[in-house]
Amino acid sequence: MPAPSAEVTKYIAAAPAEHRAALNAVRKVFLDNLDSDYAEAMAYGMIGYCVPHSVFPDGYHCDPRQPLPLGGIASRKGGMSLHLMTVYGDSVLRDWFLKAWKQSGKKLDMGKACIRFKKIDDLPLDVIAEAIRRVPAQKYIETYLNWRPASAAKGTAAGTATPASKTKRKTKPAAKKAAAKKKVASKKNKT
Repeated sequence: MPAPSAEVTKYIAAAPAEHRAALNAVRKVFLDNLDSDYAEAMAYGMIGYCVPHSVFPDGYHCDPRQPLPLGGIASRKGGMSLHLMTVYGDSVLRDWFLKAWKQSGKKLDMGKACIRFKKIDDLPLDVIAEAIRRVPAQKYIETYLNWRPASAAKGTAAGTATPASKTKRKTKPAAKKAAAKKKVASKKNKT
């Protein structure tokens, strides 16, 4: 793991005073438990942990210029958040994580990969540490390659997959469009 980034240090210093100790504690959990193939950097407006392009040249399918994100820590107006993509992308790890969190006795406020918290006491740091340890970078890359959308896997060379934001949305088949028009016309005739 590379030396701490000055940007990360600035981010924590700029956070509200009541968030700084918690951000540093969760950051320490990441840094103490990640394998050496991961890197820390500012990403997506938060402290991020990723598989750098030097380890996984393809990058993230949504934007191959970005490294493959693993997780992150953020300070927000209403509190803080911890992001664990592995819990979102790996159902076995997710099941273990939810069970271990429940056994900790702590309340879980979680979306797909985002855990919201107000103070460090809201988090079972040992469970988070174990979740991070369970996913060395090479295992995470394997899981990601099996999980990522098929369209992203079609890139012709490392880093050339088309970002999801650049792909065309599929339109409704002609039959569905015709049925929708007929329904609208029918409503107009009734009035």
